[in-house]
Amino acid sequence: MVSAANPHAVEAGLAALRNGGDAIDAAIAVQSVLGLVEPQSSGLGGGAFMLYYDAQDGSLTAYDGRETAPATASPDLFRDADGSVLSFYDSVFSGHSVGVPGAVAMLAMAHEDHGELPWANGFDAAIDLAEDGFAVSPRLQRFIAGVAPRTPLDEWPASRDYFFLEDGSPLPVGHVLQNEAYADSARAIAADWRNLYAGPLAAEIVEAVRAEPRPGGLALSDLETYQAIRRDALCRPYREWTVCGAPPPASGGVTVNEILGLLEPYDMSETGPDSVEGWRRFIEASRLAYADRDAYIADTAFVSVPVEGLLAEDYITARAAGVDRTPALPRVTAGIPDGVQQPGADATPNSPGTSHFVIVDSDGDVVSMTTTVESVFGSHRMAGGFFLNNQLTDFSRDPVDAEGRLVPNAPEGGKRPRSSMSPTIVFDTDGEFVLATGSPGGSSIIAYTAKSLVGMLDWGLTPQEAIELPNVVARGDVVRVEDGMAPQIVSGLAGLGFTLDANRGENSGLHIVRRMEDGTLIGGADPRREGVVGEP
Repeated sequence: MVSAANPHAVEAGLAALRNGGDAIDAAIAVQSVLGLVEPQSSGLGGGAFMLYYDAQDGSLTAYDGRETAPATASPDLFRDADGSVLSFYDSVFSGHSVGVPGAVAMLAMAHEDHGELPWANGFDAAIDLAEDGFAVSPRLQRFIAGVAPRTPLDEWPASRDYFFLEDGSPLPVGHVLQNEAYADSARAIAADWRNLYAGPLAAEIVEAVRAEPRPGGLALSDLETYQAIRRDALCRPYREWTVCGAPPPASGGVTVNEILGLLEPYDMSETGPDSVEGWRRFIEASRLAYADRDAYIADTAFVSVPVEGLLAEDYITARAAGVDRTPALPRVTAGIPDGVQQPGADATPNSPGTSHFVIVDSDGDVVSMTTTVESVFGSHRMAGGFFLNNQLTDFSRDPVDAEGRLVPNAPEGGKRPRSSMSPTIVFDTDGEFVLATGSPGGSSIIAYTAKSLVGMLDWGLTPQEAIELPNVVARGDVVRVEDGMAPQIVSGLAGLGFTLDANRGENSGLHIVRRMEDGTLIGGADPRREGVVGEP
């Protein structure tokens, strides 16, 4: 089964499975097509985190394809000449925002470990689509038209020529869009994945990053020395299950597990999605876990991250006392696990341009992968027919807080910015695969993913029902509540003292596959995007 955010990508993944490929082979095909047909979210110029479960030996691996900052980057990466912090707009659309792309190197590492088909096969569907053309979807058209008035998308030659007609209007829905440059890039990477990191394509990436305005410091040496990383997945028990995610610099594995840990003392099955109490608990657990996430999670190669302390039973128990109270917590701050000092307050914004997909192959192997170029269309800079990420704006643009304390997630050369990506796989007490989930959505990824887990594990919902629950995002002291939440629940939460930003949109893109007790698979795809679920 394949669940992903675009029908073309799902079909590419299914074709790989039909041709004898495994979940990794299908993931390569899905990603290469997503980068073409959903360029606002992910692509060859971005990064990713992937969990891979090998059903034959029961192993679980977290693959880290997060971008890295150029060697020349410093904590002042997003300061201008007079020392003031650049605006978010100026930061995103500068060369300073572009990190070394990591998704391709990560997929190549996973393919070397587990792939069945030749590496090149993973790019066949993308090459054909790029040459023959694909119809511009309603969602892609909305983003082209929507961001152009406030970004350089229709000003910079590469993106203007790609997405706009001669009269300057955005491409209409159904326009057949061809991309020969993308096909050429895919052929080069299919021949050898290292062609993204050395040679003419790498030189084109560097040229785009070093272009005005505000050129960045990315060098060929940064690309040539990039390495994906195999990591141990981060797992923690939750009731009768084990929930596994990606470790830092991804913050999802820690924070999703902390939310669940804070809920575990309470019988969530008795306070379901139709109750104020169920959502109240979810909100308070989210606020507490997000505060810890913002304070502590960063690249462990550069700072000490108290992962064990944040998930320790005694810390969770003490922190969970804040969940079982009314009225609402007036203000939420980070806790202090044993052996750590209070770090500087982080100043990282929220950027929602990402995608997630889940694949289960005929052997029971599972991929849960979240992939991104960061903001919508990334940095807006193009090379080789694809967009380059603006992932470095996931660093705190101001490296110190108001009290002069260094922020853990400050920029440094070679450092990986903190991510909210939360690819998740759940196992039962026998270690058997139960489900895989995840979502795009910037820092809201954590709330979206946690909602899907509570929906399925505690509230007994199907994947599709859990996806379609209203999203509730409680990062900080304002709680965002998606349009569609029952009015009595919204008013009930407000009556408890929560500050609500209600009746709003939430751009989740949850994709889920769950194994039932009889071994059959059921999936779900988020109707807020254009995803589908497919079987060979």
